[in-house]
Amino acid sequence: MGIELELHSARPARNDWAMSRATFLQGSYEYGEELAAVLATLKADGPDKLSWVDPYGDTQFNEQEAEVALGEIAGLLQRCTTEGQRAAVTDLAAMLKSCATTPGSCLWFVGD
Repeated sequence: MGIELELHSARPARNDWAMSRATFLQGSYEYGEELAAVLATLKADGPDKLSWVDPYGDTQFNEQEAEVALGEIAGLLQRCTTEGQRAAVTDLAAMLKSCATTPGSCLWFVGD
């Protein structure tokens, strides 16, 4: 199980791969397993934005949600038990920041 990240300029078309490529800005595919492992430490029904991420489905954050989730990164880093998890969370932080600073964008968490 892994979670890949994609930043899109607008909400991507979920059921049409070709259409979703039209909005694609950047992706992160290197740390999927590690990201899923550290996000799994969050309470699934917790109040934090990152607890909303579905490891088996897809989750999308708009720029405002990404901004809020950025504030959760320090706490998530404290939950990391490996260097790979820390690298995954650092990568997630960079993608969240890109989303938060790109008007109209969407960060897509692509679950396994």
